[in-house]
Amino acid sequence: MMQRMQELVSLLNAAAKAYYQEDRELMSNQQYDGLYDELVALEEQSGIILSNSPTQQVGFTVLSQLQKVKHETPILSLDKTKEPEKLKSFLQDKKGVLSWKLDGLTIVLHYQDGQLQQAITRGNGEIGEDVTHNAKVFANIPLQISFKGDLVLRGEGVISYSEFERINAGLEQTESYKNPRNLCSGTVRQLNSEIAAKRNVQFFAFTLVQADGFTLSDSKSENMEWLKTLGFSVVEYQTVTADDIETALAYFRSHIESNDIASDGLVLTFDSIAYSQSLGRTSKFPKDSIAFKWADEMAETTLREMEWNTSRTGLMNPIAIFDPVELEGSTVSRASVHNVSILEQLQLGIGDTIKVYKANMIIPQISENITKSGNLEIPKHCFVCGGETEIRALKDGKALYCTNPDCQAQRLQMLCHFVSRDAMNIEGLSEETLKKFLEKGYIKNYPDLFALEQYAEEIQSMEGFGKRSFTKLMASIEKAKEVALPNVLYALGINHVGLRNAKLLCQAYGYDFEKIKVAKAEELVDIEGFGTVIAHSIEQYFKDVHHLLLLEQMMPYLKLQVEATVTNAENGLLKDMVFVITGDLEQYKNRKELAEYIEQQGGKVTGSVTKKTNYLINNDVHSASSKNKKANELQIPILSEMEFIKKFVENV
Repeated sequence: MMQRMQELVSLLNAAAKAYYQEDRELMSNQQYDGLYDELVALEEQSGIILSNSPTQQVGFTVLSQLQKVKHETPILSLDKTKEPEKLKSFLQDKKGVLSWKLDGLTIVLHYQDGQLQQAITRGNGEIGEDVTHNAKVFANIPLQISFKGDLVLRGEGVISYSEFERINAGLEQTESYKNPRNLCSGTVRQLNSEIAAKRNVQFFAFTLVQADGFTLSDSKSENMEWLKTLGFSVVEYQTVTADDIETALAYFRSHIESNDIASDGLVLTFDSIAYSQSLGRTSKFPKDSIAFKWADEMAETTLREMEWNTSRTGLMNPIAIFDPVELEGSTVSRASVHNVSILEQLQLGIGDTIKVYKANMIIPQISENITKSGNLEIPKHCFVCGGETEIRALKDGKALYCTNPDCQAQRLQMLCHFVSRDAMNIEGLSEETLKKFLEKGYIKNYPDLFALEQYAEEIQSMEGFGKRSFTKLMASIEKAKEVALPNVLYALGINHVGLRNAKLLCQAYGYDFEKIKVAKAEELVDIEGFGTVIAHSIEQYFKDVHHLLLLEQMMPYLKLQVEATVTNAENGLLKDMVFVITGDLEQYKNRKELAEYIEQQGGKVTGSVTKKTNYLINNDVHSASSKNKKANELQIPILSEMEFIKKFVENV
């Protein structure tokens, strides 16, 4: 029992640290709650509570360069339940206030003489961070109010789902945010308020803490209405009793999917302030409030099959197939198991009785394996090509790979990558079309795409194709033949070689493809931004006879656009200068546009700051980001966009 408790404390503290300090998640809310409840039960059963148990701690101290501020009164976590009956028991004969538990960043606002003076994040409940400069540019916080006494209120800073999708769409995949809560936390804690201003952060008040010189009502709901008159947005709520709380729960549940603001359940508190204050608190929880978490709709079913889908890299993703069940209003029969490690943890076996649910009411997941037969065998051969498989240890756990490079599943995904926009940019070749061409034998590998004209009659007779579609496809292929060498290298799908690294590789070897093909790892590692992994990957790719044969077949079709690129770069203002770009941009549409300008002027754009970097471009020049820290350590100048433009664009 003690060993399990120690394991749970370690897991939960690691998850809490990642969530509160690093704006990332190690596990879902459902997984965290399950482990937390297990730890609480073990502590009650054993009578032992470890000193670092998360049941006794409010949270972790937030790490940043923002000023730390101690809260006058601690902001405690809430006890929680998933049982409506417990809410009734909690209220007894008292009136309560039931509201959304918004999933964002808790913030305390302090007004003096009608002016916003300070905004402090929750932090670890005891000490928060001063984010006043960002709160002043929130979308809906009043900077001035009619009430002139000292006013303190708490609320949640949030970013809507629609804004989250808009902002993520403008970021590179490696820098995108996992959910609106992480985006909001990262935004509110930025040192540059311009970033928060562009991201439409909203604030919803949920508690009036203090209003000196004003006779507060004993009713929390009436105080919330008073805050509305001062211009504050308040969290949606309903006043309830034990008799009608289930009706209110049904209302909130029915509005989850249509809500543009993420929620993490509901909060129930007593409406009477005097009664709330008389209850006091425990070391961790206030006694006047309780959080209600939606009980995930679970369904028991039987596991019938494990399907393994092979990706372009050979990674085989396990998909559980089970007897259809109804969940959250739809029929579900499949759920991703993600990797071999999770499959083993669940001890899955064909015929097992499993419990499934929809994470966030959307994504089907296996919650529990009741029978745990563990009889599921990891396939030794790929189901697509029959090639041998192997288990590899990755950062996120063990994963299964098909080792056959000629696997048709891998080939299909490789071809999809080859024709994509930043690669050869061949329009009209969807994944479904490529799959049909592979099945009919019109193509086997990427050089065959340039010889499709020999199947003109057959393709035009295919369903969904006609003479017009075929003519457009041929025109797109013909256009793709005039291509820059970096796009060709990216299209090949060499591990760790994205378009940026492909451009750096070409610049290092003067756009001479023959020199690139024979480059040694010890030479390649000297390229700015390259490391031993990338260098080894490039050398090994061009050592492969099969790869060289395919290149030999394709190159006669291509007209490489080399001369203009090299000429511009050789005469460019930024020749041989190395830049790193980070953060949001304002003058350029995106980082890609700025990187293209730098490269046209002979400069290089890399992904990490090193001693070879000449400038870091970041509009938040005072940011506490790792790239800013590294640049400061190496005494590398940090330029804003406008400073870059004045220095290197207006002078061209």
